[in-house]
Amino acid sequence: MSGLRIDERIARSHPSLSAQERRAAETLLEHLDDLATYRAAELAAMAGVSKATMSRLFRSLGFTDFDEVRDHLRALRTAGEPRRVEGLPDLAAHAQHEATAVATTVLQPAVAAAVAVLAEARRVLVVGWRNSHPVALHLREQLVQARPDVALAPLPGQVLGEELVDLGRGDAVVAVGFRRRPAGFAEFMSAAALTGADVVLVGDPTAAGHSGSARVWLQCPVQGALAYDSYAAAMSLVGVLADGVLSRVGRPGRERISAISATYDRLAEVEEWT
Repeated sequence: MSGLRIDERIARSHPSLSAQERRAAETLLEHLDDLATYRAAELAAMAGVSKATMSRLFRSLGFTDFDEVRDHLRALRTAGEPRRVEGLPDLAAHAQHEATAVATTVLQPAVAAAVAVLAEARRVLVVGWRNSHPVALHLREQLVQARPDVALAPLPGQVLGEELVDLGRGDAVVAVGFRRRPAGFAEFMSAAALTGADVVLVGDPTAAGHSGSARVWLQCPVQGALAYDSYAAAMSLVGVLADGVLSRVGRPGRERISAISATYDRLAEVEEWT
């Protein structure tokens, strides 16, 4: 059962558990998201069973002890699995957490280095899969307002080999890699670095192991008190990077924005407002 989550292990073992062990298992399921705040003895007391019964349950589920249960749950959360939450969230605490995450992200010194790379590169390729794709798309859409030759990958039905083959020194790759990254992300990072392009890695702290292939490493926390990860800090970082690039390129960037706006008008692509 080593490859199964604890709730799956409980479901599979349930028929063979004693009545006491089932009570203990139900207590575990009720407190999966805050088990780290309890001791094994406290969980046993809440379930109305003995400490020995709780220990037997851990072993029945394939765990050595309660510490191993904690490690298992931390691994699930680190991998990006949504938390279970009860009732309405504390919105004030959530807002404060988001504000802190945004400030921590946009004020890191590496932001200036990333702006320089993105402003001076001949071409920029922005890459993001799964939940990283919306952040990558937003970054591409903002950068292309300020400078030319900004591409997004992978597009539907597209692989990356043909996107990397034309890159070289003087180009840049932005790899957006938030947790639950696809298998093969490490290989992509290595391949991007081998092109000679400057690689900027944007991701949560779990992406730190991939930062050795990047010239610039930008950390964005995504974990909060809500069930799902938050990308408020990541989207704020996109705005700061794009603003920095526009400021750095100066007049050509402003003229490009004006030309894009004029094209919008000619094609009637954007809703008019007053």
